[in-house]
Amino acid sequence: MPGRSQTTPANRGESSSRDECPDSATKAFVAHRNLLFTVAYEMLGSAADAEDVLQETWLRWARVDLDTVADQRAYLVRITTRQSLDRLRTLGRRKESYVGPWLPEPLLTTPDVAEDIELADSVSMAMLLVLETLLPIERAVFVLREVFDLEYDEIAEAVDKSPAAVRQLAYRARSHVTARRPRGVVSADETRNALAAFQQAVETGELQNLLDILAPDVVFLGDGGGVVQAALVPIIGADAVADLLSAALGNLTARSTQPALVNGYPALILRLHGEIDAVVAAHMDDGLITAIYSVRNPEKLSRLQHETALHR
Repeated sequence: MPGRSQTTPANRGESSSRDECPDSATKAFVAHRNLLFTVAYEMLGSAADAEDVLQETWLRWARVDLDTVADQRAYLVRITTRQSLDRLRTLGRRKESYVGPWLPEPLLTTPDVAEDIELADSVSMAMLLVLETLLPIERAVFVLREVFDLEYDEIAEAVDKSPAAVRQLAYRARSHVTARRPRGVVSADETRNALAAFQQAVETGELQNLLDILAPDVVFLGDGGGVVQAALVPIIGADAVADLLSAALGNLTARSTQPALVNGYPALILRLHGEIDAVVAAHMDDGLITAIYSVRNPEKLSRLQHETALHR
């Protein structure tokens, strides 16, 4: 099996070129690569695993007789969905032994993702965490129906279920997500202003502006993966989060901050001696911060070096 170090249509992206004229299979795969990556990422919450899924998708696609394929996009989505489902079940077992809270792998996203409000919402930290509470088959159906607007017949082929079963799964998943998803659409300006208060706190040590906008039931989740220091349990409540931030920000004098678009929303990238140390995202509700997500696991920070294009 080709490794990630090899240049293949699965890992080189749309902007790369080949010395020879690409064949029809390669053209089709490259044309839909960003879509396939987005499907896999929304199902897995991990860019590294999504790339592995794309590699497996390419290997299977390269063996397909294209004369038998009526809709290449649908066929590729079907392969990607099935590979993602297999990987999702494996990830579920892996997460059971994960040290501390698990957060999705953050992506430095292109500006057009933020402009597509539905896409940005679907890849936000808050939504990806809600999707984690679904069964794998429910997550697949929800993503394909609610995010990518596939017809029930198409989804049925992708997940090997009847259209009637897919409708039931879609209803159940939609109800589950609706009951747990954050209320309303978050304003990017609100999030940006909240993170400006966080940035000021990091750079000056002055926390008051940040503490003033913490919701009473705010939740702090830190993901160090057992590799670097991070809160091992969710920190809940404004007072507890304020105490944590006061202690943590007192040790940030060697760090610099950089505003960025992460998973479609404003976020902060924290650097220590020039190297990326963490990414901090926040969720807002009625002008208050209801959740703070801090990813420090080094294995999850590689996608902050360059922008990732997502597509529906």
